[in-house]
Amino acid sequence: MNVNKTALQIIRPNWTVPKNIQALSTTRQGGVSQAPWNSLNLATHVNDNLSNVKKNRELLKQHYALPNEPIWLEQVHSNTIVRLTAENQQQHFKADAAYTTEKNTVCCVMTADCLPILLCNKHATWVAAVHAGWKGIANGILKNTLSIYEKDLGGNLKDLQVWIGPAISGKSYEVGEEVKTAFIQQDPILSKAFSPNETSHYFLNITYAAQLQLIECGLESKQVISPDFCTFKDERRFYSYRRDGVNTGRMASMLWLS
Repeated sequence: MNVNKTALQIIRPNWTVPKNIQALSTTRQGGVSQAPWNSLNLATHVNDNLSNVKKNRELLKQHYALPNEPIWLEQVHSNTIVRLTAENQQQHFKADAAYTTEKNTVCCVMTADCLPILLCNKHATWVAAVHAGWKGIANGILKNTLSIYEKDLGGNLKDLQVWIGPAISGKSYEVGEEVKTAFIQQDPILSKAFSPNETSHYFLNITYAAQLQLIECGLESKQVISPDFCTFKDERRFYSYRRDGVNTGRMASMLWLS
């Protein structure tokens, strides 16, 4: 494989979690894809050479000793979350979040401006990965994920730790009135994530919106970690759909129980 593995750059969540919870978020650096997808594109649906995508995925798996192939969801901005098990890892899932209680099952979401959100509990018995764009948040993907942990699994939300990965920043994300309306219909507190601009549209701080909703659902602010990244502004490290359009790559954020 014609690539310098030392060039791979990832981001490790800056959270305090049990040692057997493993997590990482990729950047665009260190793969074999050619421009405009250069270089560590992990998505097969963005017109990149599929052979290069396959090499990038294998490179990531080998270089960071992933226990299994990540489960690559077909993300559709829904509120659907799937449970991953050893038996269903070969299935095709159309969903925007995945969780597991089983070891060595890699939950994964891909992004290029949307929020990648990783969750785990302090008992190291449950992990989840969420793809949360504005449509996903408006559709209730975060609430559904928390509800599954709390109701279906009998978990306590106070036991969770959440990491929000690289996404577009508020001053780079201009949206229309319909987005604000959809957010307020989902949860009125989300209006705090919008600020007006001179074009009669709004700037949406989507990271703050996720924080607001998570806290509104019962988490404490100390449970939610959100580093200061901007996929739109940092072209060297990140892909950005809003900046580059359809022919841009995708980063991946993933976690598993080792």
